[in-house]
Amino acid sequence: MAKLTYPEIKPLVWISNSRKEIAELPKPVRASFGHRLWQVQQGQAPRDMKMLPEIGRGVCELRESFDRNSFRVVYIVSLPSAIYVLHAFMKKSKSGIGIPKPNLERIQARLKKALTMDAEERK
Repeated sequence: MAKLTYPEIKPLVWISNSRKEIAELPKPVRASFGHRLWQVQQGQAPRDMKMLPEIGRGVCELRESFDRNSFRVVYIVSLPSAIYVLHAFMKKSKSGIGIPKPNLERIQARLKKALTMDAEERK
């Protein structure tokens, strides 16, 4: 009988309020993001995933549209210890394709925290 092997599941770490932020999103959006974050933990590239190299190496964004609104989850996959969820939000800007400045600043601050946490984890 063949032995089943399972991929290593990388832990998910929520930075600051990111878990609360995702919990406040509409239920269908939460379900979609939850499923796709599970795929990320298994080493897969989920649908509608976008790399954000302008923020940092390995930083990615998941996008979801629901009820004429756009939602985003930003996370980093390139750190060895875990997948770090940096921010979840509804994109309010109707013009432009970039991340609104307040959200970008929050993501950058949380990225620094994730980098520190990951370095500590590896000591």
